[in-house]
Amino acid sequence: MTPSSPVVFGAGRDELARRTGTLAQVARVDRLVDEEGPARGARRIRIVTGGGLEVEVHPDRALDLGQVTYRGVPVAWMSPTGMVAPALTESRGQEWLRSFGGGLLATCGLDSFGPPNVDEGVDYPQHGRVGVAPATVTRAEVRGGELVVSGLVRQATVFGENLVLERTWSADLGGATLRLRDVVRNEGAADAGHMVLYHVNVGWPLLDEAAHLELPSREVNPRDADARSGAGRWHQIDEPQAGYREQVFGHDFRDSGTAVVAIDNARIDTRFELRFETDTLPALHQWKMSGEGHYVMGLEPVNVNTFGGRAGARAAGTLPVLKPGRSVSYALDFSFSPSTDRKGSR
Repeated sequence: MTPSSPVVFGAGRDELARRTGTLAQVARVDRLVDEEGPARGARRIRIVTGGGLEVEVHPDRALDLGQVTYRGVPVAWMSPTGMVAPALTESRGQEWLRSFGGGLLATCGLDSFGPPNVDEGVDYPQHGRVGVAPATVTRAEVRGGELVVSGLVRQATVFGENLVLERTWSADLGGATLRLRDVVRNEGAADAGHMVLYHVNVGWPLLDEAAHLELPSREVNPRDADARSGAGRWHQIDEPQAGYREQVFGHDFRDSGTAVVAIDNARIDTRFELRFETDTLPALHQWKMSGEGHYVMGLEPVNVNTFGGRAGARAAGTLPVLKPGRSVSYALDFSFSPSTDRKGSR
C-alpha cells in the first residue's frame, strides 16, 4: 500500500517542497541508453527511491534488474560478460552463459528453465529465452508516493508458444522495498507449457563469510554429486575458493504462505529479504557458487521443482500448462534494511 504521506530523509511532502527545488533532487526515475561495449544501444531505467535504494532496470532484458545498491552498498553479483544487448545474444544450448550478466534478477523461462533439453522434438536452451526479450515499456514515472516501471514482454514463435509477461516494478517514495508483480498469459490458440525461475543473484560485499543465510524450507535436496558433497554446509556462506564447483540445492516451500529468505551481514549493517508467494512459487533453487571471480549466491524461486528442464518436468508429470487465454500471477518483494543480526557483528 502506498503511504499517504511519504517520508524522504525524515521529511514529509510539505517539508520536501520547502527544502528541494524538485523531487528529482532526492527521488526519480531516469531513462538512459548505454553507449559502449556489448550493451551499446540497450535501454536502462534507474530508480532512486529516496530511501537509500537505487535500482537499475533493463528493458531490453525483460525488465530484469542489474546493479542494485542500498545506502551505497552493492548487493547484486555482476558477471564478467556485462549486460549484453539482445542483438548480441544467442539462445542455443548453453550459450545463455555468454550473455548472463548477473544482476539482482535474471528471469528464466517462460517455457523452460534449467539445462538445455529436447521436449517433444523441440530444442529448449539453457534457462529459456525470455531473459533477452526486449520489453515495451508502458510506464516509468514517479506519481504521488510511488515510483513505477512497467511493461510487456512477449515470447512467441510461428507455430509455437505465444506467451506474454506483464511486469510491474514499484517502490514507495522514501522506501527500501522493491515490489515485483508479474502476470504471464497464454495468448496462443493451444495449451502452452509454462516454467519460470526467478534467478536472484546476491554478490559481495553483502555476500561474505561474515553474513548468514536464512532459508527456512521444509526439505532440501541436492541436485548432483557436487551438491551432495556439500549437503552438510548448504547454509554456510564460505569465502571465495579457487576451483570451486557450483552446488545447487532444491528447497521445498509448498503450503508455506508467504516465504521469506534472507542474507544478513552485520559487518556492513545490511540485510536483504526476498519474499514470494508459495501458492504459485512452491520451491526455491539455491545456487551456491563460492569461486574466485564467480562469488555469488543464487536464490531462485520456481513454479515447478525440477532440475531436468522442461523434458524432466514432463516426464515427472509436473509440467505446468496454461490453457489459451489463461494467466498466472507471481508476487515477489525485494526488501532492504539495516542488519538485525546482533550476534553476527564483529
